[in-house]
Amino acid sequence: MATRPTMKDVAAEAGVSVMTVSRVVNGDSVVSPETAARVEAAVRKLGYQRDDVARQLRLTDQLSKTIGLMVDHVGDPFMAAVASAAEDVARRHGSMVLIGSSRDDQRRERELIAAFTARRVDGLILTPVAGSHRFLRSAQSRGTKIVCVDRAARGLEVDTVVVDNFGAVQEAVHHLIAHGHRNIGYLGDKQEIWTVGERYRGYLAALEAAGIEADPALIRHGLRSVPDAAKAVAEILSASTPPTAILASNDVVAFGVLAALPSDIAFVSFDDFTLAAQMTPPVTVIAQDPVALGTSAAHLLFARIHGDTSPPRTVVMPTRLIPRGSGEIPGPHAPQGVDKDRG
Repeated sequence: MATRPTMKDVAAEAGVSVMTVSRVVNGDSVVSPETAARVEAAVRKLGYQRDDVARQLRLTDQLSKTIGLMVDHVGDPFMAAVASAAEDVARRHGSMVLIGSSRDDQRRERELIAAFTARRVDGLILTPVAGSHRFLRSAQSRGTKIVCVDRAARGLEVDTVVVDNFGAVQEAVHHLIAHGHRNIGYLGDKQEIWTVGERYRGYLAALEAAGIEADPALIRHGLRSVPDAAKAVAEILSASTPPTAILASNDVVAFGVLAALPSDIAFVSFDDFTLAAQMTPPVTVIAQDPVALGTSAAHLLFARIHGDTSPPRTVVMPTRLIPRGSGEIPGPHAPQGVDKDRG
């Protein structure tokens, strides 16, 4: 993304001071005609435009009445619901929302945040990509308020709204174990994503608590598409000891699993999705509330914008395991009395 020319760039091009450029663009007559002409030529060459909005804000010390919101992908139904909820809160505060998608790319994330801060937004709601976010400290020091939603940001102390990813997956795996499963596959998105890492930790912790050793042949990471997940299902089903149950780390992976899953394999998806309850069998899910996430993040941000100086906090929203037929298929070690028919 090309950077917007600044007064400093114009000054360097014209061979004058920044103060002289400021005087010319603001119509000050104390600058000689020859110098003014040189500055104006540099302005035209570089395409410099005076930022009247930023100038007015500096003069009046007023809020811009805009916030920036960056999610992983605004086309994803979960992220779209988070963004819509945050936008509703912003509207009630009389603020506009600038929205962008990082596509889980660090370079794109930095470009979006730079674009938002260049427009003097009052604050940012971010679903951060993997990696350090120390680079945002400079924006914080200039007064930009920041709240993270869905994921925590490494190297940044800000308000954060998440769900209990670790505990939710622990509960789901315990549910499968209670139905007799010991060979439980895990299919996940990129492990370095904070939420995905927490979900994988929950999977491992539940197995360990039950005295079950995790089998690397039943685990796949880095699945970013439906075809990736479908291929991974085929791979783990060909293992020497195939899984009797599978857990998917998100709804995209779940769609790939469902495209290739045999009918006798138990299945749990992190994230509920449209038609999950109408499928045959209905899909057992870990449901989270994206509207609550987006609403809570926006309320925290506007509290900061309007003067809240309390220490940064982490708000952990609840999840809900919704047992349905796909998660209740008994494994070979199911206790006697468990119905072996699909629910």
